[in-house]
Formats: sequence, C-alpha cells, structure tokens
Amino acid sequence: MTSTRPAPAPAARASSPPGAGSLTATQRRLGRDWRLAALFLAPMAVLVGGLVLVPIAWSVVTSTTERHGQHSVFVGLANYTALAGDEQFHAGVVNSFVFTAYAEVFKVVLGLSAALLLHHRRRGRAVLAGLLLLPWVVPTVVTAFSWRSLLDPIFGSVNMLLTDSGIGPLLARAHLVESWPAGWLSEASLAMPSVILVNVWKGVPFFTVAFLAGLKAIPTDLYEAATVDGATPWQRFAHVTLPGLRHVITVTVTLSSIWTFNNFDLIWLLTQGGPGNATAPYVLVAYSKAILQLQYGAGAAVTLVMLPAIGGLVFVLVRLLRRDAGTEPPRRARTGRTARTVRTARKARKARKALPWAAAAAVAGLLAWASPHIAWKAAVVLGVLLLVAAAVGRVVSALGAWGRRRASSLVSGLASAVALAGLLVFVLAPLYWIAVTAFKSEGQIVMRDHDLWPTPWTLQQFADLFATKPFGRWYLNTVLVSVASTAVALVCAALAGYALARLRFRGAQSFTVTVLITYVMPGALLFIPLYQLLIGVRLTDSLWSLVVTYPTFTLPFATWLLAGYFASIPVELEEAALVDGCTRLQAFRRVVLPLAKPGLLAVALFTLTNAWNEFLFAFVFITKDEYKTLPVGMQSMITGDVVPQGQLAAASLLVSIPVVVMYAFGQRFLTEGITAGAVKG
Repeated sequence: MTSTRPAPAPAARASSPPGAGSLTATQRRLGRDWRLAALFLAPMAVLVGGLVLVPIAWSVVTSTTERHGQHSVFVGLANYTALAGDEQFHAGVVNSFVFTAYAEVFKVVLGLSAALLLHHRRRGRAVLAGLLLLPWVVPTVVTAFSWRSLLDPIFGSVNMLLTDSGIGPLLARAHLVESWPAGWLSEASLAMPSVILVNVWKGVPFFTVAFLAGLKAIPTDLYEAATVDGATPWQRFAHVTLPGLRHVITVTVTLSSIWTFNNFDLIWLLTQGGPGNATAPYVLVAYSKAILQLQYGAGAAVTLVMLPAIGGLVFVLVRLLRRDAGTEPPRRARTGRTARTVRTARKARKARKALPWAAAAAVAGLLAWASPHIAWKAAVVLGVLLLVAAAVGRVVSALGAWGRRRASSLVSGLASAVALAGLLVFVLAPLYWIAVTAFKSEGQIVMRDHDLWPTPWTLQQFADLFATKPFGRWYLNTVLVSVASTAVALVCAALAGYALARLRFRGAQSFTVTVLITYVMPGALLFIPLYQLLIGVRLTDSLWSLVVTYPTFTLPFATWLLAGYFASIPVELEEAALVDGCTRLQAFRRVVLPLAKPGLLAVALFTLTNAWNEFLFAFVFITKDEYKTLPVGMQSMITGDVVPQGQLAAASLLVSIPVVVMYAFGQRFLTEGITAGAVKG
C-alpha cells in the first residue's frame, strides 16, 4: 500500500573503502562517488526525463498550437484565452473542485472514525483492518462496476433495500432526493453525490491505515496525563489525538487531494461525465478535446492551466515530506530578541494557528456557492454523524462521572460495535454483491429471484465470459504488461535507490526532490504528450506502449521506498565487504540486495498491482481488442444501456482474486518494507 510518508532519507555517508587515497579535483567538485552514481542513476534519469519531464515540456509547446488538417499551426496563447469563455471547461474545473473537497472531508471523518474504532480494539484488529483494506485493493474497474450495478434505478439493490426498509420514501419527503425511486447516476442532482460516495468508499481504507499508524505513534503518557487532569474523552480527542495526528492528516489529505483532483477512471467508468456535464472533471474535458476531437493544443492547455493548483499541493507535500526526512535546513538560533520581536513571533504563531480555520471557512464558502444542492445535504449527513457521536460520548462521560464504570464501558463497547458493523456493511456490501452475482444464472439476474443469494449456484457466467469475449487474451495481456513493467521499475528503482542512500555525489537532494515531484504529478499532464510521442514512434495499439509508460507512475515511489530501506541497512556490513576486497558493485549485489528482500518484495507488489489496475493510459493508447488489458476490456463489455451484469461480475471476481491473494501473502513483506523504507528512512 502507499505510505503517507514516502520520502527517503538523505544519502548515508558510507565510509570510503580502504586505501581510497586523496580525492581528485573532480571528486571534490562532484562528489566522491559521482561516476558510480551516474551509472546507477542513468536508467532512472532516462525514464523519468524521457517519459515525464520531456513530455510535460512538450505539452507546453503543444498548447501553443492548433491542428489544421494534418498540420499544427502556432497560435500562441489562443488556446488559453479560449478557455475563458469555454463553459465545458468552467464546469469541469468546478466539478473537480467539488468532487475533491467533499470526498476529502468524508474520507477524513470516516477514516478517522474507523482508525479510532480499530485502535481501541484488542481482538481481531488485524482481521478487521484487512477487511477494511479490500476496497483500496480491488481494481477501480471492479469498484465502478459493482456500484454502478447497485445504484441502478431498476435492477439495483440499493433502491430495493431502501424501499423495503421505508428509508427511501423518507429521503424523498426530506427532499434529500427529488423523487423515489431515485436515479442515482442518471439524475443531475444525484450523480455527483453518488460519484463522491463511491470515491469515499474506495479511499477510506487509505486514510484508515494512515491514521492507525499515526495513533500508534502518539505516546500513551499524554493520554494518562490528560486523564489525571480530569479531561473528558472529547477533551482528550481535541487536545491530544488531533494535535498528534495533525502532520499525518495534512500529508494524507494533500496526497489524496492530488489523486482525487486528477481522477479520471472512476468517473468515466461510472457516468462518463454525465448526465450532461454534471460529473465531468477537467481531466475528462482535456481527454475529450485532445483524444476525441484531436485538438491536442486545446487539450494540453486544459491540463496546463490547472498546473498552478496542482503545483501548490505538490509544493506543500514536498515541504512536509522533506521535513519528515530531516532534509530541511536548520533554522538559525536567534539571540538578543527584544520584547517587540517576541510579540511579533506570538502574533505570527496565532496567525498560523488561525490559517487552517480560515482556509476551511473559505473552502466551505466556495462549496456552498459552487454546489448549493450538495452543500446542505452534506451538512445534514455530517451533522447527524457528529450529533450521534457527541450523544454517545456524553452518555459515556456521564456514566463515568457517576461512578458507573461498568455501564460506561458497556455503552462504549456497544456503540463501537454498532459503528464498526455499519462500517463493515458499507465496505463489504458491494464486494459481496459481486461474489454472489458471479454465480447466478442469467434468468435469476433478470428476474431478480433471490437477489442476495444464488439459487442455484452456477458457473454459467464464467463459461459465457470466456466463450463470447476475448477475456483470456485480456488476462494474458495484463499479466505480460504487469510483469514486464514491474521488472523494469524494480531494476531501475534498486539502482537509483542505492545511489541516493549510499553514494556521495553533488545534487543528491535535488535529484530526490525531482523524483518526488514526478511521483505526484498526475497522469492528466502526461497522457496527451505521451500519446503524441507513441504515435510518432508507432507504438500505439501495442503492449510495448504500456510497458514503456507504466513505470512513469510507479518508479518514483519505488525509488523512495528502496532508498529509505537501503539507508536502514547498517552501513558496517557493507564496509566489512569492502574491507574483504569486494568492489562497491559486488557489495551491492552480495550484501545489500539480499538484506533488502522485504523492500524489494514491497516494491514488486506495489508496482505489480498498480500496473494490473491501470486504466487511463491503457484506455487512451489501446483501441484494438487483441491488445486490451483487463480494465479496458471490461469497460468495452458495456455497450450503451446493455450491461452484462453476470459476466461483468464473473470478470470482476477473476480480476480481483490475484490482487487480494498477493496482498494477503505479501502483507508482512509490504508492511516491513514500507515501515523501514518510508518511516525509518
């Protein structure tokens, strides 16, 4: 899984090998190990430079052109000025902002709630955490299909269950929905909230895992001291838990905001931006202009005009992660401070404390202006959740104050169990629906007979899937691309990570920051110039186009992770090998790599699952059936309003099982690799 603190440590200062002698003038200027560093960093530099930095620069050039027939004509800033009056672009920017802001708010609330519930459990915490992690592990195409089917106004189980329970008509009377039964993805007023809900469902596990790690890092002494001072549970939460999680929350929200703001695959698979443009983000607008209309300049302008907003988030993240890694320059000690400077410093601290509240108020105001039909509904949902939590907390505190500790513990345990059960139902229900639908007959699916249980169980959907669709070919393509791109990323990341962790050369920190920036740069900035590049070298509709481009979004993280892991290996072991006559390369191969197996396995698991689940590049670069990967192939099975639910459920099960199995067996190595690489580093 992705760590929230993936910055590597500064390069370790390994001792010179025996008999190294004095440094030459070039070594003093460029660093003792500059030759070996250049060799180790060359593959990484070629891939990152050629497939990330150069395409972004080329995108800037493309944005100043316009396609006229077979030729591109220079038009200067015309594409940018045209966006000022482009209603589709305006709607895309607003949709991206609304989608991101609401999703992040609910992810924080639900993720923090889940982390607190799991943190206080003594039994079954590992099992429950594994179950809650499933939505984050399963491919996005599976997420989209399952929720699209559940939210179907006619055949979906959501409307049926809400109608039978009486909740649905109640929602209509409260004007939370316009009519009943609700068209969750087909009505303009409900489509965006529904897409946000699905994104929250998939993103909550990431927040839960991050917050769990943060809670474990808070010293228990602080809670004990607060309890002795008579603090209530709410006061302990407000004055101990939240301050202790402040940094984790900031990093997690910033990183998740970058991903969410540039989301394409989930929205495309759920609604394709509809109804109308109600859910179309700016990335989909760029795709429409560049790929569908073949106006590369206009599409590039759409992505680049949003670069300042993304750049601001990237800047914040880089500063936070560099501070984590201890690479921030130390502040100079101030002496002779006058009373005036002390008052100024206090005012500055107060201003910094007030800044998050001011930013939250500004975001809330913008949301109320941009989406009034969603704002009050979201406020109602959050208000109900907070009121219930506050009421339970007040009851528990009152019982404790009256000396009824047993009753207080009983109420607290019961409330936690109910909340955890509700969260598990929310998380597991779509996955359960996939599992049972895959084993239903076609008649049972159409007639909705025994909707929640196959009667009888059958393998008809699996047989039809392989008989009527080239599913086996899609599966083989995905395996080949995933394995090949993982091998490329693993070799390049191991070499570059070792250079950053062990070798001494000028520019190591600059290279590290550059790699960090390329990791958080979204695919939305790359798919247009990469598409043009692949057309130029005639690699579109080829598996090589995916093998070459997939490392662009896995290699940077893999490099940070391994750099941190290599830095955690005692340098004395390597020095001993050098004393025994090994060269630096031999010490790397015989000593460092064997000790770094957990980190290498963690990187392999991360890159393999990312390649297995990737949609945007495969969707843009591949059009022929024989070269499609599983996510794109499954999306092509839906034609218009015809949705083969049974076959898609069977395909989703077959796509998800390998990823879940890999995480189940590799969880220990993944945890160890990320802990050593991203935290110790």
